[in-house]
Formats: sequence, C-alpha cells, structure tokens
Amino acid sequence: MSNNPKQDAGPIYDARSLGIPKMLILGLQHMFAMFGATVLVPILVSNYFHGEGLSVQVTLFFAGIGTLFFHACSKLKVPAFLGSSFAFLGGFETVANLDTGIFKDMSYGEKLPYACGGVVIAGLLYLILALVIRLVGVKRVMRFLPPVVTGPIIICIGLSLAGSAIGNASQNWLLALIALGVIIFFNIWGKGMFKIIPILMGVVISYAVALILNAAGVHNPDGSAILDFSNVASASLVGLPDFFICKFDITAILVMAPIAIATMMEHIGDISAISATVEKNFIEDPGLHRTLIGDGLATSISALFGGPANTTYGENTGVLELSKVYDPNVIRLAAVYAIVLSFVPKFAGIITSLPASIIGGVSFILYGMISAIGIRNIVENKVDFTNSRNLIIAAVIMVCGLGFTSGITFTIGETSITLTGLAIASLAGIILNAVLPGKDYEFGVNPEGDQSRGIAINPPKKAKK
Repeated sequence: MSNNPKQDAGPIYDARSLGIPKMLILGLQHMFAMFGATVLVPILVSNYFHGEGLSVQVTLFFAGIGTLFFHACSKLKVPAFLGSSFAFLGGFETVANLDTGIFKDMSYGEKLPYACGGVVIAGLLYLILALVIRLVGVKRVMRFLPPVVTGPIIICIGLSLAGSAIGNASQNWLLALIALGVIIFFNIWGKGMFKIIPILMGVVISYAVALILNAAGVHNPDGSAILDFSNVASASLVGLPDFFICKFDITAILVMAPIAIATMMEHIGDISAISATVEKNFIEDPGLHRTLIGDGLATSISALFGGPANTTYGENTGVLELSKVYDPNVIRLAAVYAIVLSFVPKFAGIITSLPASIIGGVSFILYGMISAIGIRNIVENKVDFTNSRNLIIAAVIMVCGLGFTSGITFTIGETSITLTGLAIASLAGIILNAVLPGKDYEFGVNPEGDQSRGIAINPPKKAKK
C-alpha cells in the first residue's frame, strides 16, 4: 500500500472509501507513530523512581482512552491522537527527589501517587483556560501567555533534565550513541513513515544491538549485564494494567501545575497545526474550548488512575500530512489498538527491559530538543530582544527556572510547601508580562509562529501560504 493513497484525488476525509483493510492499516500506522514517544515516558519516569514508576500498560491504556474521550469532547471532528507528554518529566523527577515534609521518609513508589495527583490538577487547569477562552476569546487570553513567557519556560523544562540524560547514557556509551545516531539519521534522512518515527527506530535498532552484545557475553563497563529479562519471564501473556489511585499534596501540586502553562500552549499550537494540515479551522469548530476540555480531562483521568499526562501529538499530525487521509475514524482505530495492547503484560515486560543507556541516548537528544523547541517558539514568533521588556522577562524566567535548583520551601500552618524553580519562573514571567508596559504580541497575526509550540521531536509542517 502506498503511504499516500489516492494522492492525485486530493485529501480523503472519509477513509471508508479506501475499504476496511486499508483503514485498519492506516490506523496501525498512526499507532506506530505515537508508540515510541508514548512508551518512552513511563520508561523515563520509572528510571527517576528507581523502578517504581509509571506502568507501560497503564500508559497505553489511557493514551487510547484519552484519545477517544478527546474525540467525544470535540464532536468527533478533530483527527488528533493523545499520547504521553514529555513536558511533565521534570516534574516527575522533582517529586521523586523530594525529601522534605511528608516526603521525607517515603519510598519512591510511595511518592509516585502524589506526582500523579499534581498532574490531575494540572489537567483541570485546562478547564479554567477553556472557560476563559469561551467567555473572552483566545486573543485576549494569549496576551498573558506570549512566546516571551512560554518559550523560556519550555527551555527550562528541557535543560533541567540534562543531567539525567548524561547519567543514564554513561552506563554504556556505545549503546547510547547508537540510539542517538539512529534517531538523528531517521529524523534528518528518513523517508516516508520512517521520518515520522525516529524515536521508535532509535529504540528498536539500539535494542537489537543490545540483544546481540548480550548474547555474545558482553557486559556494561561496570560489569553488569546489558539486558535483564526477569520481568519478561515472570509476566503473563494477558492481564489487567496496574492501575492505582493518585494522592494529593500541595507541594506536588505546585511542582506539576505550572507545567500546564507550557502544555496548554503546546495544545493550542498543535490544534493550529492540525487545522492547517487538514484545512479546517478547528479553533472555531468545534472550538478551542472543546479541544482544551478534551485534552485536560484526558490528562486528569489518566493521572487519577496512575497514568501520565496526555497531549496532542505532532507525530500523528505528521502522519496526516504524509497519508493525506484526514478521517478521525482512523485515529480512533489507533486508539483501540493501544487499548488492546495495554492488556499484554508480556509485551510491557519487554519494553521495560530497555537498558538505561539506551534511555540515556534517546533522552540525550529528547531533552535538548525540548529546549530547542522553546528557542524555536521565540524565534518563529519574532520575539524582539532589543526590547528591554522582553529581555528582562526572559532573563528572569531563565535564572529562576535553572537557579532555584531546590526551589523555595516554606510552612503555612503545619503544612510544608515547596515551590520549584519552574513554578517560580512561571509566576515571575506571567507577572512581569502583565505589569511591564509595551506588549508586542497578538495571537493570530503570525500563524506559523503560533503553531511552533508543540514539544514533539518531529513537528508537523507549517501552514500553507
């Protein structure tokens, strides 16, 4: 089957015209596009929590459920897939390392539900933004969240994770560099579908090399085995995902909630990009408020039962551009595939056997890419740094986000509260942008710049002129 069915006939909005077999294959293509990035999030989080982190099965389940829920909220009109959000990785790492207040004597596994509780609240913030947009309009809201605020925040999210990437990669630099090299190769020189799934290719090829080295008796430099299949052997073929109920604490909430500023802007950028790709204005119909509600509730429901935050995926927008099939039913098929796969613990065991060095190699480029996307957000929105106002806002955000490495801890009553560097940076940026004179940004004036907000390694193409 061609990657671009019936291209000469133009875009396809009803995939039933292709027949059921081709629809099923197209849905599978969308699942592969989201797969590598989506399962990487629980793998990274489990690394932060020393093996007691998020479940791959739960992640896949709520990627599917969240996507279907999003489609229901958006009147079944928007062809978007919701996968795991990378933006919250820094928050998970911060909660894992909390050692004050109630977290002082907790194990890593006991801290995880509180991290998920913070994500629940972050998702609910989408509902507030949706209500405000519905009442006053998107342009007025975006005046308070311009690229000079959101760009530096995204930069801080990526750079705060740099040490974790180096630490993992250093366990076996050979495997790390292979994973890194494969991702770069497919992202730059890949063709067709392979260009859309560079993370998945990086994981698969470097894992294949790890299998060969392990079979040949090669060990990591520290003497440990390259691969550990104990979890695979003990896992059953069919089983329920390992759900759990989240917990709430003000410190964990203050770690996670500010990240929603970046992810909500990411959502707006992704919906703008999907609209440009499909040539339909989804910001107006079904409305940005509806898509925000779908994304926010999908995130909160996932985290409520032990899953990561969800976000609209630029990778799947890339598949829309590649295939020219814009039928949301195809995306919903991919969601069903993800749900079915979530009930296969043996498969999840194979995924979690991924060596830390490969995780390091992948995250080596991933974390840097997050920061680079923040820079792209600033550049493509033409933020003027000869304007002292913009320079001050960006400077304060960067120093707060990277300088307050341990945050600020204070006590109200008997409750110990920690404001992380990202929370301080977000507050400082929003306040400075609100009070300093000379605002020079208006949403919608530069559509291509407004699109460049998604935290995706392979962003969709820009709107056509």
